[in-house]
Amino acid sequence: MKRTRLKRRGGLARNAEHLAWLATGLAASGSRIEDRYWDLRLAAAIDLALEEHDEEGINAALDHLFSVDARAYDELADAVESRAESAAGASQEFDTLLLAAPVLAWSRYRIPANAIPAAVLANLRVHLQAHVLASGARLAIADFLFSPDQLPQGYCDTADFARALVGAAIGQKNLPIETEGLPETTQFLSDTRYLLAAVAVPRGEAIFRWQEKDGSRDDALAQWRQQGGACLAPLLPGCATDLVLPEAYFSASRAAEKASRPYSVRASVAFLGTALETPAANLRATIAPFWDRDLEEYRIGLSVRGSEQVVHGIVWPLLGDETDNSDCVTEIETVLRQSGVTDIVNLSHRFPLEYCEDCGVPLYPSPEGEVVHAEMPEEQAEQMPRHLH
Repeated sequence: MKRTRLKRRGGLARNAEHLAWLATGLAASGSRIEDRYWDLRLAAAIDLALEEHDEEGINAALDHLFSVDARAYDELADAVESRAESAAGASQEFDTLLLAAPVLAWSRYRIPANAIPAAVLANLRVHLQAHVLASGARLAIADFLFSPDQLPQGYCDTADFARALVGAAIGQKNLPIETEGLPETTQFLSDTRYLLAAVAVPRGEAIFRWQEKDGSRDDALAQWRQQGGACLAPLLPGCATDLVLPEAYFSASRAAEKASRPYSVRASVAFLGTALETPAANLRATIAPFWDRDLEEYRIGLSVRGSEQVVHGIVWPLLGDETDNSDCVTEIETVLRQSGVTDIVNLSHRFPLEYCEDCGVPLYPSPEGEVVHAEMPEEQAEQMPRHLH
């Protein structure tokens, strides 16, 4: 999840000021023993803010530090995420953690977000415990495959969800999700679905398989893709999928955001190959930077050689500390070429971050340097998801 903050005007409230002061002290610390002093006090202050649902105070402290002290900002962001996803204070006996297992998917039809049957949950539990988690770890899985729109919103909601799921993990039960009232899922050609779980282990013990002497992240991912992928495939009919390594909630979510960018490019090229019955070598890609106050994202317009019409568009958002000095364009070009697209146009001038006034979708660059609607030919348009990603 991108950590970019927006500066707010006005002074800090007392709670936000206290969080910022503690994080600044931790960032300036010169020894492990001083680190522990600040860590304990910062953790206690964050736990109180989460318990009181002071989302505004947490965000105000982060916004302030983002503009004045990057190192203190990182310390506070890491600490807030850690306390929220670990359900701090939920157990004196166990170390606990909220997990996310992202699934990248693309389809020319709707990508489901739905309940997970009991038999599938049982199989997922077996493979998570065998390939991802350390021996003896207790596990609970939420019985719903979430879209990004349906994930907990903010640190406080994430902490609440973590506590509920951790409680189920300690009791070695799964967590039923009340689906009534969940937000509607925006439909994209490619998107991410999230399997959420929680793990509990005795204090100080390993949580993940790769923390054990004979385990590794690469082996865990390979086994999870093979075994977990087979379990999840029936939940995503008509979809091509790829699995991201299950990990701590915020870390896994950021990994999914990063992996989704090249995945979206490959999915778009594959989709156009079937929808338009044209090889990738017959496509032209136009890459352009789109700015607000800063560079926010690159957009890629795909057209068929010999035609000026942009038939499909892809958004490549900047993540983390990426800026206009990052080498995103080279990465985009590499993914396009690996996908078979060799006709690539780079537009270097700044485009405003524009969207269609009627339907709100992004506008994409054409080879002629204009920003336009991506429009499939009429005979294919009816089969497309409403939104492109």
